[in-house]
Amino acid sequence: MTLGSGVTASSLGPGWLSDFSFENGRVVVRKTGVRLPLSRPVVGEILTWVPYLAMTALAAPFARSPVKLWFAPEVPRPWYMARGAALWAGIGLASSPLEADAAFYFDDSTTGRIDPPPGLPAINFACTDVSKAHVARVFEEVFGYPLALDPTAAAGPIVEKSDRNGVHDGRVVHAPAIPQEGKVYQRLVETQADGFNHDLRTVCVGGDPLFVVHKRKPAGESFAIHTRRATLEEPRDLFSEAELALIRRFNDRLGLECGGLDVLRDRTDGRIYIVDANKTDLGPVIALSWADKARSMRRLGKTLEGLILQRKAALATEAARAA
Repeated sequence: MTLGSGVTASSLGPGWLSDFSFENGRVVVRKTGVRLPLSRPVVGEILTWVPYLAMTALAAPFARSPVKLWFAPEVPRPWYMARGAALWAGIGLASSPLEADAAFYFDDSTTGRIDPPPGLPAINFACTDVSKAHVARVFEEVFGYPLALDPTAAAGPIVEKSDRNGVHDGRVVHAPAIPQEGKVYQRLVETQADGFNHDLRTVCVGGDPLFVVHKRKPAGESFAIHTRRATLEEPRDLFSEAELALIRRFNDRLGLECGGLDVLRDRTDGRIYIVDANKTDLGPVIALSWADKARSMRRLGKTLEGLILQRKAALATEAARAA
């Protein structure tokens, strides 16, 4: 049964389970190898996703867009923001570049590269490396101050985390420390206020910050994947114009046109630090209200549609001039 915008009853069904396996009481994400304990918070988030996905399936047939999008090398599931936003906006799913209005590079791996199809607006094809080490290098180049550090030369509490995408294994260690293979070491950004750690998940389209999901986690749980509370906020309410310009420059340097940034503001020096970049961002954030879930996905979808139409028109103008 077709539900609209490339959604079918089968695509919203048990086939999704092939993305996961269950081993020794843990949920294993096959693509990234991430292993999540089947704890009460994880089960709670899974159960929360079920009504959201049902809501997405019900909303999709009522949205209509002139745009069709081709994802490559993978077609994301609707729990990824790019696909979910496309569904909310009614953006169709093209089966090949020949019937598409734009191409979207989607690969849930840390590094990867494919050539964009000729003649189409291409989104995220230049974003080929989202490793923590590369993100920290680009951050320092753009912002002019470091996030990464040498654990053998540092002193006091620092952050150790996997260099790979989506592992969620960050922890605080005390320096000086012996570096471990596959790990990166970064400044411990202090974000605690009012008993919470504050994470500014900044969603961007066309490299521009579109909205911020202000996530609050209890003190001592800064690396947990679960968020106690989240609100939808405007970038200009949280960042200065100079900071917004630097975020745009960071996205341009990284090649990230549509995705999410984990931004932390240090309460000791007042600076912002981009600690992660997500070209295959999950979302919307579970802790958002239902109204904010729908509002953020509609806004993301319509902005993505506008970007595609704008770039398609620009390519047509260039082709006409060349002729």
